Amino acid sequence: VQLQASGGGLVQAGGSLRLTCAASGRTFSNYYVGWFRQAPGKEREFVVGRDASGYTEYEDSVKGRFTISRDNARKMVYLEMNSLKPEDTAVYYCAAVWSNLYGEVRRRAAEYDYWGQGTLVTVSS
Repeated sequence: VQLQASGGGLVQAGGSLRLTCAASGRTFSNYYVGWFRQAPGKEREFVVGRDASGYTEYEDSVKGRFTISRDNARKMVYLEMNSLKPEDTAVYYCAAVWSNLYGEVRRRAAEYDYWGQGTLVTVSS
């Protein structure tokens, strides 16, 4: 599976962006997908993960503001980001790993096998 993230950009605080992760290769439906972000000088952190059944887990700071969705037929994963804050500024990465488990949560970057190249989101105050 190859992943390509896009949709980043510069936005003012309170604004919105939608990130897209396009997958190519195998059937995508049995993959656990996640979004991570890495701010300058900080470690990569978990943002949200979603399994094939739709079970979703968000990092606390983005709950109520970010929404993940996926279109398995089109092999696409989306991250809708609303009410953006300057602290959301980071490079955002999509990631995936094959999984036949439902109800799981994968918060650690090491649990993913495939990564997109990252897309920069900058939120100005």
